[in-house]
Amino acid sequence: MTSGSDSGAAEDDRVTGEHTTAEGQGPGGTARTPKKPRSFWKELPILIGIALVLALLIKTFLVQAFSIPSDSMQNTLQQGDRVLVDKLTPWFGSEPERGEVVVFHDPDNWLAGEPTTDPNALQTFLSWIGLMPSAEEKDLIKRVIGVGGDTIECKGTGPLTVNGKALDERSYVYAGNTPCSVDDQGGQFKVKVPKGYIWVMGDHRQNSRDSRYNQSDKHHGMVPVKDVVGRAIVIAWPINRWDTLPVPDTFDQAGLNAQPAAAGWAVAPQGLALAGVVPVVWWRRRKQ
Repeated sequence: MTSGSDSGAAEDDRVTGEHTTAEGQGPGGTARTPKKPRSFWKELPILIGIALVLALLIKTFLVQAFSIPSDSMQNTLQQGDRVLVDKLTPWFGSEPERGEVVVFHDPDNWLAGEPTTDPNALQTFLSWIGLMPSAEEKDLIKRVIGVGGDTIECKGTGPLTVNGKALDERSYVYAGNTPCSVDDQGGQFKVKVPKGYIWVMGDHRQNSRDSRYNQSDKHHGMVPVKDVVGRAIVIAWPINRWDTLPVPDTFDQAGLNAQPAAAGWAVAPQGLALAGVVPVVWWRRRKQ
């Protein structure tokens, strides 16, 4: 009976010891010092670093700001507007559609003779991480009129036709402009867009050096799809100009063979950015 009692006491001690260790004592009953949380000033550089990395990733893969340098897209876009460009959709194989406003790299020296700016160090850094539009990249912004396989034609002052269908462009062509220009330097044309290319025109038809006036370049005025940065989805600045940039209804008419618009992609970058922040917050909470 005595040995049975001793065995029971040993079992009680073992349970008590495990309970004490779980409450904050180490082996042998030594107390553990609680880990102090880092001060705000020690956390700040880490948070800034995370914010910069996220901003750079968003600019590279999701959304980038661009500044409008000219009047070629009036009145849809005004000189000085800031637009946000969706760069995510092309990563999933989507190609530009008729009616979209897109930003693209200069295909073949379209910007020759245009004035350039000389940004300071701060502007260069902010544009690098995507918080300011880039002043050095040679990019243009126009509206997609035709995609691979389309036949586009301008006769007289218009209307502009795509695959034989006349476009009603009154909702976006600059007031007082005609859809087609009557000059013989590119305003009158009939072209067929090769696969893998797009035909672009500015909304200010009489003040836009676009596909019409670059038909002597190596792409015959076409823009390679691979040179498209992304679709402009919203005017973000100035505040009183805030607006979305939808595809005009004229591109939905029967007979144009238009593909369905990729609805919903405009908000996808913001959602993915939020999803990227959540694991970081959770990980840091677990470490404390």
